[in-house]
Amino acid sequence: MAIADLIDDFELLEDWEEKYRYVIELGKGLPELADAFKTESNKVRGCASQVWLHTSVTLEGQTPTLRFQGDSDAHIVRGLIAILFEMYSGRSAGEILETDAVTVFRAIGLHEHLTPQRSNGFASMVKRIQHDAQFALNDASVER
Repeated sequence: MAIADLIDDFELLEDWEEKYRYVIELGKGLPELADAFKTESNKVRGCASQVWLHTSVTLEGQTPTLRFQGDSDAHIVRGLIAILFEMYSGRSAGEILETDAVTVFRAIGLHEHLTPQRSNGFASMVKRIQHDAQFALNDASVER
């Protein structure tokens, strides 16, 4: 799903309750994260809920592409993870670094409805994804 499609889906929903339910539904569709990936190193710091994020990187030519798996113990957070994965998973490190998640969240009408804790957790997840993308980009540029 493209970011524009994600925005379009949310524009069809009339009020915050419908959007909230849709976020939870997206979270239910998130593939299960294997227990082997629920480690301290995969835990996202700064989230009120428990959140794990596993990143895998493949090189397509010289371009690192990142794919993500994740989970949370909170339904709404699982939905936020699913939205972030729609935005970022399967994209190149450069695309990830150029995509402003806050702008997308504002466009779909979630930003103003998240509690401060959820907003901080969301920011922590984005920061982790961008960190992993920057690391992959730097690693790919090192001569082997």
